[in-house]
Amino acid sequence: MKLKLKYIIIPLFILLGGVNRSNAVPSSADPKVLHVINRLSFGPSPGEVQRVESIGVDRYIQEQLSPNSIPEPPNLTSQLSQLQTLNLNPVTLYRESQPIRLSNQKPSPEEKKAARDRGRLIEQQAVQARLLRATESHRQLQEVMVDFWYNHFNVDANKGPDRFWVGSYEQEAIRPYVFGRFRDLLEATARHPAMLYYLDNWQNTAPGSPGARGKSQGLNENYARELMELHTLGVDGGYTQQDVIALARILTGWGYRGLNQPTGEDGSPFYFEPKRHDFSDKIFLGQTIKGSGAAEVEQALDILARSPATAHHISYQLAQYFVSDNPPNALVKRLQQRFLASDGNIREVLNTLFHSKEFWDSTNFHAKFKTPYQYVVSTVRATGITVNNTRPMSNMLQQLGMPLYSCLTPDGYKNTEDAWLNPDAMTRRLSFATTLVSGRVPLQSQNNQQSPSQPVDALQLADTLGNSFSVQTQSAIASSSPQLRAALILGSPEFMRH
Repeated sequence: MKLKLKYIIIPLFILLGGVNRSNAVPSSADPKVLHVINRLSFGPSPGEVQRVESIGVDRYIQEQLSPNSIPEPPNLTSQLSQLQTLNLNPVTLYRESQPIRLSNQKPSPEEKKAARDRGRLIEQQAVQARLLRATESHRQLQEVMVDFWYNHFNVDANKGPDRFWVGSYEQEAIRPYVFGRFRDLLEATARHPAMLYYLDNWQNTAPGSPGARGKSQGLNENYARELMELHTLGVDGGYTQQDVIALARILTGWGYRGLNQPTGEDGSPFYFEPKRHDFSDKIFLGQTIKGSGAAEVEQALDILARSPATAHHISYQLAQYFVSDNPPNALVKRLQQRFLASDGNIREVLNTLFHSKEFWDSTNFHAKFKTPYQYVVSTVRATGITVNNTRPMSNMLQQLGMPLYSCLTPDGYKNTEDAWLNPDAMTRRLSFATTLVSGRVPLQSQNNQQSPSQPVDALQLADTLGNSFSVQTQSAIASSSPQLRAALILGSPEFMRH
């Protein structure tokens, strides 16, 4: 039986304040304005609805599709500049996280502790940067697409050195390409050590090759399989187990240098090792790929990126993320055609999506249930609180089952209602909202200590969100005590969706 959101939330309204249906519903903002803000951003911040109403929906879409034209808040720029590990390359990050040996002996307990502290700092700053950008950045669609693509090309921080690399992976392999050509994004993720380690291709070696030794003694199909099933063609993309084996053979030797060896000119440890490669010819997806080393991988990525199956898979996922959990086939087909015609230009595909009749169909307004990430970020944005401390947000995501960079499976976190709607999650969300609006979440404190903060004004909060509430919700809010109203707004069925 499908769980209905109103059956969880509305009884809480009645218990807390009752319902007086005589209360009039204030005039709400243009539904189209609210819809475009909700889908192209992590929800309205104070003044956002009025700004989009003044410039128009079309201009807002074009601005968000060209993020470099949008100036960032000085507070955000300043805070990001203080995160000293944010722009370090993977080799430096790895070395920073290892004990510094002051002698030829084993590291002392003090040296090990210092290394753990540095490693913890790297992880914390990656999470801090992501949450600061999501809440404070004016380039909201860019942040939304970072969330989308990271889940698409998921890497779990809980696996070995990936805990030090996920921030670099996002910074180097995801962010620069979120609106570019899919082929470039595909290669950037394929070359980053975080992905190479997570899906084990760093061990993938031609059996019997000169470099087959230690952990690198045979084929490892993990990355080849996920590269087709998740990243490109999709599970029904028409490939066979023989294609998986062929792609694994193509990918042999595609990995990275020893992390204590010199890096490439760009500071990247990526390295193709010929001694571990299978130089025989391969048949991949019906095409012959001559044995030629690293060029084989480039050819395979070309084939995958330009496949109609890949265009369909990516188009379906984008439509599911931005329109509805079960997107219309006609929309997916049009996006697929645009993907193929534009050689995988992500910006062009998004532009087509945002101007589609399906995107603007009112039945799809507020049809998407917010993931924990979307909910936590949107609550903070709605309050207008300037964030200096992201730990309460990070802790809440942990409680809600969506810790940043820590999805265990390579398919990433789901963005559909059935994955996240349950009574326990709703209770936790309401608890977070209640604590937040009371001023007891130390978002402005650098040391995570309790500091006094003004409670959130319910009228201002409702105005920020465009007063887009049902008669029942409006009445429940109006009938409750003033101290509860802001929490009820952030706990309403309408705010749980976008």
